[in-house]
Amino acid sequence: MNIYVGNLPASATEDSLKDMFTEFGEVHSVKIIMDRDTNLSRGFGFIEMSENAARNAMAGLNGKEVEGKELIVNEARQKKRGYGGGGDRRDSRGGGGYGGGSNRRSGGNY
Repeated sequence: MNIYVGNLPASATEDSLKDMFTEFGEVHSVKIIMDRDTNLSRGFGFIEMSENAARNAMAGLNGKEVEGKELIVNEARQKKRGYGGGGDRRDSRGGGGYGGGSNRRSGGNY
């Protein structure tokens, strides 16, 4: 099961996160998400564990204070398809889109 871990302190590392979750069972993978430009933690990550261990970890660690920050630990949601990148499909056909052009149909004085 994939677990979302949010509100991580800046000092959190993948090793420290793995150690924290190992208390609840075997950790298959750990990934802290880093900012592309600064290479600093974005404050959240993902843990992969068996379902039973993951449920125990979520119950035991959600709301736990780490360096003055309360962790948010819950089941990760699936990434939605169709979002990110690209524009409105109408743009690629050379027309439509939003904004620009004349506004004759609206009857306004532009």
